[in-house]
Amino acid sequence: MVSELFQQKADAVSHMKNRPTDDEMLQLYGLYKQATVGDNGTTKPGLFDFKGKYKWESWDELKGMSQEEAEKKYIELVDNLLAKYDN
Repeated sequence: MVSELFQQKADAVSHMKNRPTDDEMLQLYGLYKQATVGDNGTTKPGLFDFKGKYKWESWDELKGMSQEEAEKKYIELVDNLLAKYDN
């Protein structure tokens, strides 16, 4: 179960004035999925599904990280991105 602070940060990402880079968005995605679902147990997307493949890989790289640790890292990343893009 995710914390209220985690949910607030997830909401803040969708309301940022400027969009983070693709790499930063992938980091956010991976940490969000790890925090909310846990280890990636899905099948890797097909060869020509580039976006799906990158998202899958960003989540799969976090395999073994606890959901609590992923939540903490997600919150830290969002704070950094808000400072970087919402000034």
